[in-house]
Amino acid sequence: MTVRLPFDDLVALLAAIFRNGGCRAAVADILAQNMAAAERDGARSHGVFRVAGYLGSLASGWVDGKVEPIVEDVAPGFIRVDGRNGFALPALAAARNQLIAKARTNGIALLAIRNSHHFSALWPDVEPFARDGLVAIEMVNSMASVVPHGGNRKLYGTNPLGFAAPRLAGDPLVFDQASSAIANGDVQIAAREGHDLPPGYGVDRDGAPTTDPKAVLNGGALLPFGGYKGSSIAMMMEIMAAALAGGNFSFEVDFSQHPGAATPHSAQTIIVIDPNMGAKGDFAARIEVLVSELHAAGQDRLPGDRRYANRREAMALGVPLSEDELAYLKKLAGPS
Repeated sequence: MTVRLPFDDLVALLAAIFRNGGCRAAVADILAQNMAAAERDGARSHGVFRVAGYLGSLASGWVDGKVEPIVEDVAPGFIRVDGRNGFALPALAAARNQLIAKARTNGIALLAIRNSHHFSALWPDVEPFARDGLVAIEMVNSMASVVPHGGNRKLYGTNPLGFAAPRLAGDPLVFDQASSAIANGDVQIAAREGHDLPPGYGVDRDGAPTTDPKAVLNGGALLPFGGYKGSSIAMMMEIMAAALAGGNFSFEVDFSQHPGAATPHSAQTIIVIDPNMGAKGDFAARIEVLVSELHAAGQDRLPGDRRYANRREAMALGVPLSEDELAYLKKLAGPS
């Protein structure tokens, strides 16, 4: 049975869980806001489903939930952050205002975060920039789970790309997509719920094509989307995230000595652009021309539309959770 929980109540519940799990209060609040937003917007693979992974990484000592990231201003358009083996979201929060200021001054700015753990969706990272009138691109690598095109062992992470652009009217255009055929979290949910994967999404431990999510998770691997095209994008994510930021490549992430850990110790790069320096102040209006033509061409749903619809419903009625999920969260949060 499904229950509806007010968004702020879900945030408070998750924040208590992360504090109990070993995060300082500010980190717990940031993680809770992010996870509750994913659940609210219908991104179940990045919502409360990931609580166990966060807690496992904290309990095993794989990630430090108490550290303060170190922000380094290294050039007029370049900021580095050392996450100090903490989560990436607090590292982004620590540098966000400075990143925006640089983008508005220079027209473009880059943020490179290393020594950090990114375990969430990308759209919550980039959407706020678009709401401030900026264009944002985020590139993240993960842990080895994807076989490169023509390869015979997993090497890349799911290596997602996030993009957000403002509109003159309506919510920003935002997409967040893995370079693999499917996200790891969605494979885990399919395995838990007993669903097959579509053909072409993964291989088993012998490299044979499979639609069984458990076979993919148990020694198998994911495939890149679009064959060599997705594989090239995954390679670009390794270069633009890990190499540029000074983090681990996906194949270098190894938490085998930390039972229960799930978060990839990797890197990410965010590029923020003030579009009005190029479009002479009419960028958002030009986007409306494009949107109008997309609708005229028959594309009814734009990137982000389904999330926004889920968001409006959840904010009005409450975030939908199963009774078991809510009981699990309340148990982890402890007495109120």
